[in-house]
Amino acid sequence: MRRKLQLSLLISLSVTLLAAGIALTQPGKATKSVPIKPAASKGAAKPVISAAGKLCVECHTQVTPGIVQDWQSSKHYNGGVDCATCHTAANKGDRPDAKDHYGSRIVLLVTPKNCQSCHAREAAEFQASRHADAARFIGSLDNVLGEVVGGGPASSSGCQACHGSKVTVKNGELDAATWPNTGIGRINPDGSKGACTACHSRHAFSIAHARTPEACAKCHLGPDHPQEEIWNESKHGTRYHQNLTLGKSIGLTAPAGKWMAGRQYCSGPTCASCHLSATPNHRNTHDVGARLSWTLRPVISTKLENWEKKRDAMQDVCAQCHSPNYTKNFYTQFDAVVNLYNDKFATPAKTIMDKLTAEKKLTTQPFDVPIKWTYYELWHHEGRRARHGAAMSGPDYTWWHGLYDVSKVFYTEFIPQARALDAKVVDDTLNAMPEHAWFTKGMSPDQLQEVLDYYKKRYGQ
Repeated sequence: MRRKLQLSLLISLSVTLLAAGIALTQPGKATKSVPIKPAASKGAAKPVISAAGKLCVECHTQVTPGIVQDWQSSKHYNGGVDCATCHTAANKGDRPDAKDHYGSRIVLLVTPKNCQSCHAREAAEFQASRHADAARFIGSLDNVLGEVVGGGPASSSGCQACHGSKVTVKNGELDAATWPNTGIGRINPDGSKGACTACHSRHAFSIAHARTPEACAKCHLGPDHPQEEIWNESKHGTRYHQNLTLGKSIGLTAPAGKWMAGRQYCSGPTCASCHLSATPNHRNTHDVGARLSWTLRPVISTKLENWEKKRDAMQDVCAQCHSPNYTKNFYTQFDAVVNLYNDKFATPAKTIMDKLTAEKKLTTQPFDVPIKWTYYELWHHEGRRARHGAAMSGPDYTWWHGLYDVSKVFYTEFIPQARALDAKVVDDTLNAMPEHAWFTKGMSPDQLQEVLDYYKKRYGQ
């Protein structure tokens, strides 16, 4: 009771001091008030902020001014959505992460379940997406590497920072082992999945932020899924950066459903342009897989359910800038790369690994011998790079960082390691495949001479 009275007096005192241009940051210390420039346009009606929200702002202007400035630049501010709207009203059902805070009962985490009260369609689409299930990687080989081979802290600050953790409460506080976390598939204390702030950075919650490639680049980069790097080298990425350099706007702040290539901008599409944003024939979506026809993650790629419909939706995006023939031929080339990877490398590699395991030449223990590391990186790193490179028009990642590495690792590391365990399994698999004849039987004299003649003509040696 005494503490609540002290806090009440402190808040009342801070309100009085703010009116005089001074505020409390800590008991006994005073500083000048930090001026905030709200987002409302000149002449616009002042947003209606609740009494509870005003108390929050009066204190947090001093304690965490960055948060307040972010919020005052947001659409939420202009719509009268304040701190209490999300952090106090969200506390329904006495959530395990609810806590007393200066006389109010609040929750720290604002979850998709809270956001859906205003953004119902967006929340439903997100919950149906691959993003919402990102935390399901727990138990996979990826997580074995992070949690076991590497160690728990590596997983918490690495893997789970993108995939999401299961946020738990310990002694009335969010457990440091699971929070902070803005992983896209975070499992929240109220049972919902996801973190809207993974893309719409708090407390601005900006649609423009989510449309930038940087929003996606937190997670979609690196040796196993370098979408950001691939996009950067693609014509899409280079045109985007050229626009920035030349000061040319691509209208990132356009209203939801109105930001369309060929309408608001004509070059430099971002990740959101293709995967999330609207076209004249398709509405915007929060399901990032709604336009994907292949899954490029596993050992062997497969077509997704309703892949024809999904491909039609993506091709409608392409049609805003490309001709039907261009788009059709692009997909022919893309499919050919995926099929090449599947048929020539992934399928025989998996066959060899399965046979070696069935014959007990390999254990079921993950990563206990070198060939398991080699095989994992063959599909999880090199193979993914090749497939994603082809999907996103990144030639260097399709070949040099992709199928070149696949080929090199397959022939010079994986096959020798497998042959050391059982040469017959390897020979039976490869000898049945004509595409490996150059390796198993050698190139013909005519083929070799053709190569030599070309180099002599091209390079004079």
